[in-house]
Amino acid sequence: MPHLFDPLKLRSLQFRNRIFVSPMCEYSSEDGFANDWHFVHLGSRAIGGAALVLTEASAVSPDGRITPDDLGIYEDEHIAPLARIFKFISDHGAAPGMQLAHAGRKASRSAPWKGTAHGDVPLSPAKGGWQNIFAPSAIAFDSGYATPEEMSLADIECTVSDFAAAARRAHAAGAKVIEIHAAHGYLLHSFLSPLSNHRKDKYGGSLENRTRIVREVLQAIRKVWPEDLPVFVRISASDWAEGGWDLDQSVELAIQLRELGADLIDCSSGGLVPNAKIPVGAGYQVEFAERIRKDAHIATGAVGMITSPQQADQIIRTGQADAVLLARELLRDPYWPHRAAFELHKPEFWPPQYDRARRGHK
Repeated sequence: MPHLFDPLKLRSLQFRNRIFVSPMCEYSSEDGFANDWHFVHLGSRAIGGAALVLTEASAVSPDGRITPDDLGIYEDEHIAPLARIFKFISDHGAAPGMQLAHAGRKASRSAPWKGTAHGDVPLSPAKGGWQNIFAPSAIAFDSGYATPEEMSLADIECTVSDFAAAARRAHAAGAKVIEIHAAHGYLLHSFLSPLSNHRKDKYGGSLENRTRIVREVLQAIRKVWPEDLPVFVRISASDWAEGGWDLDQSVELAIQLRELGADLIDCSSGGLVPNAKIPVGAGYQVEFAERIRKDAHIATGAVGMITSPQQADQIIRTGQADAVLLARELLRDPYWPHRAAFELHKPEFWPPQYDRARRGHK
């Protein structure tokens, strides 16, 4: 079996190892534009040795943002600052990628440190919020959240087009990977789950109908995205709630997506309903990646409470996943991949400017 520092090839893109930077909301944009914060935050993870550096959830439309401070890719003007960042990432041996997202019924909130403990919900227009909040059904996420407007067929068609246009812009900026965000209770996930999707039309009811919009988004992106570059899909493999989306349905979705050109399923969980009982612990979501990889015959990424090099290496060596996506651990230590190489006795690959800092280096 491969190990953590073996390369991974998906389509024509070869990743230098199996360590990927998970999308992490920074809430540091103005009008969707990337800035110096994003340059340093994302660029340092490339210098740190990760193989893929994914942006935070990047909104495909203004009303698809979680907060007014979200990164966006809904205007052509967003391309130039991203291109500078993506070139730097590429120049330092990592692949730049972009996660495309729509917040759905979780939109128009304040950044966590700007409002209440959970962010002001909903954020009023006077504070920079907006009134157009969409979802598959008019069901609020929680008390205090705005009741969203049920999307019309025209709204759905427009959103699918927004995802495709965002992918086109991401490619123009130099991205090498697109990840479709269909997890954590945001718009696409809320279509998947029967807890949030009560529609009676072709987008609701059966598994085939509830997964339709995700398939359409993937198909639309594949029409504009280069054939030789990969597309990932992040899903919540379980709602951790009775009657909700679960692992069996996730396997079926993964099979559908593989047949339509998806290359890797990024296996997270939760986020759809408040107060879900999630057994958080070391590697608590790895089983999702393992099952989907085995039963859907598609590459998977494992995510969630992966902290030690030995733990990450074991996930790859035992065939539980093809890559690991780290978030908080890479916030604490942007150079975690270099430390992992040292601890696992693999060749170190420090940039020459930092080579003198290698452990044991004289």
